[in-house]
Amino acid sequence: MKTDALIRLMAADTRTGPTLGRALVVALAAGLSAAVTLFFIELGFRPGLPDALATPRVLVKLAVVVLLSAASLMLVARAGRPEADLARPARALLVPAAIIVAAVGGEFLVVPESDWRTSLIGHNAAACLAMVMLMGAVPLVALLFALKRGAPQSPARAGAIAGLTAGALAATLYALHCPDDSPFFVATWYTLAIGGLTLIGAVAGARMLRW
Repeated sequence: MKTDALIRLMAADTRTGPTLGRALVVALAAGLSAAVTLFFIELGFRPGLPDALATPRVLVKLAVVVLLSAASLMLVARAGRPEADLARPARALLVPAAIIVAAVGGEFLVVPESDWRTSLIGHNAAACLAMVMLMGAVPLVALLFALKRGAPQSPARAGAIAGLTAGALAATLYALHCPDDSPFFVATWYTLAIGGLTLIGAVAGARMLRW
């Protein structure tokens, strides 16, 4: 049997199709429920959030994590199907990346050099890393088990996409609490937390999602 025919046959297997889609929906619902519960138990919304939403830095921070979440959700919806083209949705990741790069560039221009370190470290660097990864843990595990219903072309890549999705969603929640709004802070600590979950997802996916 030719490779392409084998892939099409596996894609048509009863583990995929609508079953995979339903599994992903359930995984996201369960994972987000756990993350939101942890958010309200440990964090809650930042004081003065409505006023903060009117400031450019907060809007940029939220735009980055929301757009990253949207792009990663498009990717994870396709990651379990071996015939899926991931290139087009992957290009959507360039939008939040471009926004944060531009914001960091603007920060270099408007913030005095003597304040760069303070803006980078912020007040909650350790909390950012810990809470984003903690809130993303259940969504990651749930997505990995959902992707087992499919037949991802690259198990490690599919796991990494699950980690990216979990991290982006957790970072969106954390951004509603975090008082550190500098693009320096967001580009560093949010990226490290999301990147950590992406790496964990890649390693776990390579083991869990093998055909």
